[in-house]
Amino acid sequence: MQLEHLVEGENLVVTIKEKRLDAFVAVHFREEMTRLIDEGNNNIIFDMSHVNFIDSSGLGAVVSVFKHIGNKGRLHICGASAGVMAVLKLTRMDRVLKIFESRDAALIA
Repeated sequence: MQLEHLVEGENLVVTIKEKRLDAFVAVHFREEMTRLIDEGNNNIIFDMSHVNFIDSSGLGAVVSVFKHIGNKGRLHICGASAGVMAVLKLTRMDRVLKIFESRDAALIA
């Protein structure tokens, strides 16, 4: 699992450097994100501009991160491809998560 993360202001921007967020990488992704949240990073932006595909395991990992943050912070998503957006809309997660077209838009929200 390739993740790149950096702090921008009060946000931890996590760039998912995988083409697929699926069962193969979901467990490692969830574990790494849980560690980062437990270290005090509660305002997270997922830059998904490299992700072309997300399955139920990947979506479950994103939801797990969202729940782990809880009321302590927020989770924003940016750069979602058409395929990822289709899954988010199909599961109605687009109504739960804040989704932005660009990283800049997510940072100022």
